[in-house]
Amino acid sequence: MYISEPVQILNDVFGYKSFRPLQGEIVEAVARGEDRLAIMPTGAGKSLCYQVPALARPGTALVISPLVALMQDQVRALREAGVAAAALTGATAMDERRDIWNALEQGTLDLLYVAPERATMPDFQDRIGRADLALIAIDEAHCVSEWGHDFRPDYRQLRPLCDRFPGVPRIGLTATADAMTQADIAQQLGIDADKVVVAGFDRPNITYHVRAGDSRTRQLMDFLNGRRGRAGIVYAPTRAKVDAIAAQLQAAGLNALPYHAGLDAETRSANQAAFVAGDDMIMVATVAFGMGIDKPDVRFVAHMALPKSIEAYYQETGRAGRDGAPAEAVMWWGAADIARARSQLAEGESSEERRRIDEGKLNALAAYAASAACRRIALLTYFGEPAPAPCGNCDNCLEPPTQVDVSEDAVKLLSAVYRTGQRFGLGHIADVLGGVASERASKLGHDRLGVFGLTEGKTTRDWRPVQQQLVAEDALRVDPQYGGLTLGPAARAVLKGERTVSIVPPPPGRKRRRQQGAPALSDADDPLFGRLRALRKALAAEHGVPAYVIFHDATLAEVAARRPATEADLAGISGVGGAKLERYGAAFITAIADYEAQQ
Repeated sequence: MYISEPVQILNDVFGYKSFRPLQGEIVEAVARGEDRLAIMPTGAGKSLCYQVPALARPGTALVISPLVALMQDQVRALREAGVAAAALTGATAMDERRDIWNALEQGTLDLLYVAPERATMPDFQDRIGRADLALIAIDEAHCVSEWGHDFRPDYRQLRPLCDRFPGVPRIGLTATADAMTQADIAQQLGIDADKVVVAGFDRPNITYHVRAGDSRTRQLMDFLNGRRGRAGIVYAPTRAKVDAIAAQLQAAGLNALPYHAGLDAETRSANQAAFVAGDDMIMVATVAFGMGIDKPDVRFVAHMALPKSIEAYYQETGRAGRDGAPAEAVMWWGAADIARARSQLAEGESSEERRRIDEGKLNALAAYAASAACRRIALLTYFGEPAPAPCGNCDNCLEPPTQVDVSEDAVKLLSAVYRTGQRFGLGHIADVLGGVASERASKLGHDRLGVFGLTEGKTTRDWRPVQQQLVAEDALRVDPQYGGLTLGPAARAVLKGERTVSIVPPPPGRKRRRQQGAPALSDADDPLFGRLRALRKALAAEHGVPAYVIFHDATLAEVAARRPATEADLAGISGVGGAKLERYGAAFITAIADYEAQQ
C-alpha cells in the first residue's frame, strides 16, 4: 500500500478524521524524511506516528519493538485494517519467514516488526540493506537509556543500524522519560535535540487513587466488587503474592489469571492471550507483565505496593484507558514498601551515581504517595510539564484530605529512636514514649530515658501515620528484615525545627472507606452498548482476533450513543476505517436496528 497524503491514510485506513495534538506534526515531519523523538502519553496514538508515515512513504518501515506479544498485536490490528504487515521472530515458521523476505524484496510489505536482538545481527542488517526502507521506528525507546526504568542493552546497538541508512528517517517513541532520560535517548539514537517532541504527560481520563495499605487484599476486593465485568491489571510485588491474589479473586467469582516469570512459557502465553481477548479479565501480575500489551480497554490498574519509581508508576498506570475512555489507577502503600526498596538499592551493584539517582527517584515516589496535593499536578511537575490547576479527578481533589501538623510528635518519635539506639521497631518505641512499664524497657534501661512517658495514651496505631510520613520524607528508615528504626538524612532538619511534618489522619477504627463510583461505559448504564459488546465478542471469536481489534470501547460507546442507521453513518464514527466498515459494518447496523425495533 502506498498513499501519499497522511490525512487521507488516517481517514481511509484507520477511520480517524483528524490527528491528535502534535500527532499530525510528528507524522508530517517523518513523512517528509525528518527524524523525531516522540515523548507521548499512553493512549495518545504513538503507533500512528510511524504507521501513517510508513504508508505515506515508498518502501517498508522497519519497526523495532521489545516484545513478541507487542509485535503480534500490532501486526494483527494492521492486517485487520488492510495493511501489509509482518513480524519476524524466533517463532516465525520457515515458510512464513520465506514469504516475509520475498515480500520485502518485492516491495509489497508495508511494515516489518523485529526485536532489537535481531535488528543488531550482521546478517539481518546485510539483508535489510538490500531493501527499500521507508523509515526506522524504535518503539519503547526508553529501553535505550541506562536512566530509563526498563533499560535493555541491545537497544544501545541500534545507532549503527540507523546510521547505516543515512537517508532514512528514524523515529523513537516512548510514553515515559524525564528530561535526563530524554536527552540520553536522543543521543543514543542520533536524533538532534531540536527534533525531540514532548506531547505532554497528562492522562485526563485516568482517576488516580493512593491509599494507605492497612489491609490490602480486603481493600482490593472492596475496589473490585464495584467493577465486576471490567478488564484490569493488578500488580503485586512478588510471585507468591501474584499466585495468592489470583486464587482469592478466582474464589470470589472473578475472571482472574496470574502472570509472572515463575510460570512456564506456555502458561504465560495462554494467560496473556486470554487477557488480551477478554472483556472482563483481570490479570494479576508482577511488573514483568504489561509492556507491549496493546489492549486499549483496560479499565483499571491496581498496585498492591509501591513500584520502582514515578516513571515506572506512570508507565504501568498508563496501561489503563488507552482508548481514551474513563479509567482508574489505585495504589496501596506503606512504610514497609519504602524500606524494602531502600534495602534493594543498598544491596545492588550499581555505581554510586546510579544509586544516587535511584535514591532520588524513590524519594520522589514516596513524596507523591504521601502527598495531600493534586496527583496530576505532582506527576506533571515531576516530568517537567507546567502544572495546571488542580484536576478535580484524583482522590485528593475529589475528597480533599485534612492535614494535621505533627511536627512536635515527629521530633519526639525521632528522639526516641535515637536515644534507644536506632535498632528497635515502632512497637517498642511507642511503648517507651507511652511510658509502658515493661520488663524489656526496664532491662534495657529505657524506662530511665528522658523520652520515657512523653506521650502517655498513644498506641502503636497512633504513631504509624507519623512513622509512615517520616519514612516517606527520608527522615526515618526501617530495616526491611527486622523492622528496626534508624534516622534518615532528613531527620536533622526535623529535629532542629527547620522542617515541618504534616499527615493526613487515617479514618477512625477499621471502618471501610467507600470507594468512588466506577466510571461509565457499562452494560447496565446502556443496554445497547452491552449488546454491541456481545456482538463484538462473537465477531472476534469468529475471526480469531481480540475484541478490541474490531472496535475499541470508545468507538462502541459512540456507536451506541449515535445509533447509525446506515453504513455511511457508521463510517462517520471515529475508529471505523474502510476495511472494518466493509467487514463488520452490516452486522453492527443490523444489531442496532434489531435493538430499536424491540424498544
